[in-house]
Amino acid sequence: MCDVMMITNTFYPFAFLIKIQQNQTYLWQNYTIRRQGAEFDLQMATNIKSSTIGMSPRKRPLVSLTSRRKTVEDFFPFNFLPVECQLHVLSFLNEVDKCSCAMVCSSWSCLIRSWKLWRVADYRRGIMHLGQEGLLVSNREFERWKAWVHHYTHHLISRHASLLTLKASFDLGDRCNKWGELLSHLLDSVHCIDLGHLDLNWTFTLLEPLDLRIHSSSSSHQESSSHQESICKMDQVSSFQELLAKLTQSCPRISKMKMHFDWSDLSVSLLTQFQQLRVLELKYFWVFKGVMPATLQTLTNSLPHLRSLTLHILVPLRNLGISYTLESPCLEFLDVSPSRGLVFSCLKLPALREFRARKIVRGITLDRRTRLRIQSRWPCLYHVLRDGAPKLQALNNEKLIPTWRDESYSELSVLLQQSCYCVQHLDSWLW
Repeated sequence: MCDVMMITNTFYPFAFLIKIQQNQTYLWQNYTIRRQGAEFDLQMATNIKSSTIGMSPRKRPLVSLTSRRKTVEDFFPFNFLPVECQLHVLSFLNEVDKCSCAMVCSSWSCLIRSWKLWRVADYRRGIMHLGQEGLLVSNREFERWKAWVHHYTHHLISRHASLLTLKASFDLGDRCNKWGELLSHLLDSVHCIDLGHLDLNWTFTLLEPLDLRIHSSSSSHQESSSHQESICKMDQVSSFQELLAKLTQSCPRISKMKMHFDWSDLSVSLLTQFQQLRVLELKYFWVFKGVMPATLQTLTNSLPHLRSLTLHILVPLRNLGISYTLESPCLEFLDVSPSRGLVFSCLKLPALREFRARKIVRGITLDRRTRLRIQSRWPCLYHVLRDGAPKLQALNNEKLIPTWRDESYSELSVLLQQSCYCVQHLDSWLW
């Protein structure tokens, strides 16, 4: 009997499973205890019978029941529950505990093979838990991790997994390891029409092997290295767009998405096909890649059910001075605090309830004339929010008073000082 439950005993389903797992052990203990008790009773009877010959009768000494046998816990017939109930209880276990349960008995092994218990594909498991993201490892260690990735993929396919969540971090531009083909093979081989949550970093592999080759430091090598980086970026974008196109066909019901984004016309067009999106977080792919105002507006206008939007946008220096318009009839949460240089000139967000924005110093020095020329194009964030977000209740995690739209107040001024780029709230030569 293996120990399969390294989990808290206070949560009912886990405590329930522990009790069930121990039933067989208890039954054997019960048999052993009763046998020992019978032998004890026989010995006591023999002693009493022999002692009564030639001795006056006396009271039989009382023997505590607990001193002869242990209290056996009640037996719960888990295997007689409906299959759906058994699967529901087992669904609370993590992947490791599920595999451990499969070794208890043949009936549990059959249950664990059900596709209903395999709803999550998390290729970051283990590495993220150990805090080893971005770790350089030996080639041998990398090959062992790579073998685990392929074995994990085969495991999900053989279980006919019905995925609800997919989490992965692979450099899709890696021509050697072909991570993009692996993810495409997974999507083709499992049931993923109900996939609702996608967390994808397609620019970065969690573990990288040490490159033992000796690199030249010559100028020609540096030029070739720069050229190779550009090719790698193009390969990444191309592979990402291929995977995104497959997701639009295989997983049209995705409602929550978090990933890096290149903001190309093709990528935006593919992203707008996920009409069930409710939560979206887009990180910047390349720091030198700008986002056109019309592109951002097209994206939000094309997602009718979007409720939450988080943007990581770094406005390049060559685009410093442009402003953005955002329009959505149902957006309730907008977070642009990870962005740099992102300024809104107009918001049309009638359902917006919470907004987050923060000025981040980028180390740019501007003379006063240039700064004023740029800032003169931007309205104050207070006016933008007052006119475009009538239901706003919180700014930068601070609750606003009900009359904030009528007039500003000291606490609101402090919040605007942290997030607004207008002349009134930003008077510094360092940006």
